[in-house]
Amino acid sequence: MNLSRRHLLKLGGAALAGASMAPVGARAQTPKRGGTLAIRTWDPPHFDPFQTISYKTHIALSFTHSRLLRHKAGPSVVPGAFPIEGDLAESWTQPNEMTYVFKLRKGVRWQAKPPVNGRELTADDIVFSVNHFLTVKGNANAYMLKSVDKVEAPDKYTVKFTLKEPFVWFLDMLANPHAVAIVAKEVVEKHGDLKKWESVIGTGPWMLDSYRPNVGLTYVRNPNYFIQGLPYIDRVEATVDEDNASRMAAFLSGKYDLGWAFPGTIDRVDWVQVKDTLAQRRPNLKTVEFPSPVMNHISMRTDQKPFSDVRVRHAMSMAIDRKAIIESAYEGVGAINPPVPAALKEWSVPLDKLGEGAKYYKHDPAEAKRLLAAAGYANGFPASMCFTEYGAYIATCFYGKFDSMTFGPQTGFLEPDNFLFGQYYPEELKNQSHINDPVVADMLVRQRRTLDLTKRREIIYDIQRHLAKQQYYVQMPSPIYVGVWEGALKNYGPNMGYDYGGRLTAAWLDR
Repeated sequence: MNLSRRHLLKLGGAALAGASMAPVGARAQTPKRGGTLAIRTWDPPHFDPFQTISYKTHIALSFTHSRLLRHKAGPSVVPGAFPIEGDLAESWTQPNEMTYVFKLRKGVRWQAKPPVNGRELTADDIVFSVNHFLTVKGNANAYMLKSVDKVEAPDKYTVKFTLKEPFVWFLDMLANPHAVAIVAKEVVEKHGDLKKWESVIGTGPWMLDSYRPNVGLTYVRNPNYFIQGLPYIDRVEATVDEDNASRMAAFLSGKYDLGWAFPGTIDRVDWVQVKDTLAQRRPNLKTVEFPSPVMNHISMRTDQKPFSDVRVRHAMSMAIDRKAIIESAYEGVGAINPPVPAALKEWSVPLDKLGEGAKYYKHDPAEAKRLLAAAGYANGFPASMCFTEYGAYIATCFYGKFDSMTFGPQTGFLEPDNFLFGQYYPEELKNQSHINDPVVADMLVRQRRTLDLTKRREIIYDIQRHLAKQQYYVQMPSPIYVGVWEGALKNYGPNMGYDYGGRLTAAWLDR
């Protein structure tokens, strides 16, 4: 199967991609207040985080909305690591394996916009947001908190979660920007949903000041942000630019402070072209490299012929020359992915430990033809592939709405459960390949209940070994990110994921 370099780059680039609240790693410097940060961004399909899995929406809301927990950020955090700290939660306890109690910060206020007009955030807001996340129709991320039985507000500043079953990833899910952005009931009631830009009202570090469709977004500092003194940056100008030549020229001229690709990077195919020029024009740029957790893949209707035959799926995988893709699309620098991408080093099985299924990641067209013949398809078979631009892909193909196959990106999640449960558990909205495998379903539930880290890792390794033998999806390689940022941006550290706002909250501009 041949996939053009242009198609691979287009899909890989369109695919995806919190803050340390003290200026870690820059204590000798005094943070500066003020200035405007300029970034390249994407036009959101709309602004309702509960109605789309699009990174374009979740990135936009990372500037304006808070969560109960967040991931730490800053130069001390190694890319690919996601330590958790409180956001709206000041502290939390776990009285038993199915109960979590969070104490909220006092005095947190909604942004001063109607209909909330700066009122205080309370535990009732958390309860509403979580229940809305779990019950609103069409939320493909609802599975992230599928284990929640009920959420209550014992008092104004306390939130209690009771789970249906042990779920060891619970805190990770609450911290994840894919999950529950805390929203106000009044805003939902006023607008009916959260799709309009006027509904973007949170408790986050910046406020959405203006939105120009297909042009840009402007964020201004929230003067009532609950962490005193933050954010340092007064204004964030986010420009929508879908033309690569245009954004490359803009970056060369100094317009953007972060790399123009997700998540603040420059695609390597562009980097090799501009790095020497940038060394002359923008000598203060900083860079760091780390693997991307985003991987394109081929999904197949495994619930019907011919893909219900494992030999056909094996042939599909062995027909792909992954090393050639890395050479042609990623300038020779990339990572081959098992079901959990290689970027998540703690959880991804190295290929040499993948067991019997490892051979299906090797390019072997002769064996692929033999397998097809053995399955009764010596002359091939007719098939279609759902392959379209990102917005249409997310609305259709991504949710399994295709006749035969689809090709496109999987979200760059930050822990393994998101890569596995949503894609492989029966009847989940993101189970694109329509898989119903009792063996993997059992292991998926068991890893969610296994507190011991070593034992959980072994279950996740076993899941990947099983999936490698089944090839329900054909995983493609991932590039190695080149994170790039302006040297005048201090106390900033790049990382995977959508949390642009979180990574910038405690950063400042020294210019």
